[in-house]
Amino acid sequence: MSLENTHFGFEKIRELLGNTPKKIFFSGVGGISMNSLAKVCVSRGHTVSGYDRTRSPITISLEELGVEMHYESSVEIVHGYDVFVYTVAIPEDDPAYLEAGRMGIPRISRADFLGYIMMGYDSRVGISGMHGKSTTTGITASVYTAAGLDPTVFGGATLNGTSSSNILGGKAAFIFEACEYMDSFLDFYPTTAVVLNIEMDHVDYFHSMEQIRNSFTAFMAKAEFAVVNFEDEDVMMAARKSGAKLVTFGSENSGADYISRGVCFDHGRAEFDILYKGEFLCHAKMNVPGRHLVIDALAVAAASHNDGISGEAIGRGLCAYGGIGRRMELKGKTPTGTDVFDDYAHHPTEIRTTLKTACELGYERTACVFQPHTFSRTAELICGFADVLADNAVDEVILAPIYPAREENIYGVSSEQLCEMITSRGKKCRVIDTFGEIAEYLGKSCGCGDAVFVVGAGDINKVSLLLTNNA
Repeated sequence: MSLENTHFGFEKIRELLGNTPKKIFFSGVGGISMNSLAKVCVSRGHTVSGYDRTRSPITISLEELGVEMHYESSVEIVHGYDVFVYTVAIPEDDPAYLEAGRMGIPRISRADFLGYIMMGYDSRVGISGMHGKSTTTGITASVYTAAGLDPTVFGGATLNGTSSSNILGGKAAFIFEACEYMDSFLDFYPTTAVVLNIEMDHVDYFHSMEQIRNSFTAFMAKAEFAVVNFEDEDVMMAARKSGAKLVTFGSENSGADYISRGVCFDHGRAEFDILYKGEFLCHAKMNVPGRHLVIDALAVAAASHNDGISGEAIGRGLCAYGGIGRRMELKGKTPTGTDVFDDYAHHPTEIRTTLKTACELGYERTACVFQPHTFSRTAELICGFADVLADNAVDEVILAPIYPAREENIYGVSSEQLCEMITSRGKKCRVIDTFGEIAEYLGKSCGCGDAVFVVGAGDINKVSLLLTNNA
C-alpha cells in the first residue's frame, strides 16, 4: 500500500525550513522528480542526503554534487536531519520513514515539497490530464526555450537530446507535469493549469468520474487561468466550476479560442496552422510522429500565447520539439533489421493513439508487445484493452504478464484472460512469460521492413534493449 501525500502547503513548509540552510533527507531520491528536488536544495545551500535502492547514473550524479547517498534503508541514516522528504512509492514500514516519525522529524511528501519549491518562480504552468502530460510538458519546454525564457522543467520522461526529464533553468518560468494520482496535483501552485483530457483511470484511488472531475476542478481553481480541451465534455464540466479564467483549445470548427486548420500528415508527422480567435497565430510542423501531437501542440500554443509568448516563437518551439523518452521512441534495430519502438502507453486510449500512429508509418508488418500495468487497472479496463488491441492494423499482439507495481492480484485477472478476449475478436495474440522468450520469438518472426512496438508503463522496455542487443 502506498503512503499518503502530506498537505502542509507552502506556508507551513516555509516555516519548517526557515531562512537558514537545513539538513534535508530524500527517500527515493533516485526518482525522476526527487533527484531534481534534491539538486535544487543543494543549489540553495542546504545539506542533502538521500536513499535509493539501487546505485544508478542519477544517484551517481547526486554523489558528484556532494549528496551523501545510502543504498540500504535503516534507522540511523536519518539521524541528525531537519526534514525528511519521501516519495509515496516507498513502503509504509520503511525503517528510515518510521524512524523520522519517531524522532519528530517533519515528513513531507514529494508533491507537497514540489509545491513549495515552485513558488519561487514567476510563471508556473502545470500540465494535467489522464494522457499526454509528459509529451505536452516536453513541447511546452521547447516553446519556452525558443522564446528565450530559460525555463525550469519538471517532467515525467527523459527529454530527447538530454539525459534528464528535468531542466534546472531560471526563475522566469516553471513548467511541470501535474499528476492527478492520489490528488498529488492539489499540492501545486500553477498560475496556468492546462487540462488535456479527463477519463477513468487510477481505479485504486478514483472510484467515479464525479470524484475525478471534482479533483480537476480543485486543481484548476488554484490557477488564474485554466487552459482546457474544449472538445472534452468532462474537462469542460470540471472547468466551468473552477472559477478560473478559461482559455480553450480544440480542432478546426470546434468553436475553441485556439484551433487547428489544414492538418495534414507526412509519415505520421503533422503539419498545420494554429489560429487564435480566427486569426493566424503560427504554423506548426512537428518533427515527431503522432496524430495526438496536434491537440497537444494546440494546448501548448494556448498556454504559452496566453502567457505572453509570440506566435513566431511558438512556431519555432513546436518545430524544435524532438520528442521524449518512451513515447514512440525509436530504440534501434534488431540484428535482422526490424525497427524497435518503445512507448509508455498503458491506458486503452493511449494504446489506441500509439497503434494508430504505428500503422501509419509504412512498415510491411508490425507487432505490438504489451505489458498490462497493475491488476486494478487491467481488471477495470479489460474490455477497453481487448478492443483497442484487437481493433487496429497491427499484425500480432504479444502480451507479457501483468506488471503488479504496488498491488496484489485480488482481482483474479491475468494476461491469459486478456489474450482470450483479443483472439475472440479475431486478432492474432499470444502470452509469452519472460522478456527473453519474447525477444527470441520476435527476433525470429520479424525482419527487415518490419517494426515492433514495445508498449507499457512497467519494465517492458527491457524487451526493447534485448531486441536491439543493448541489454
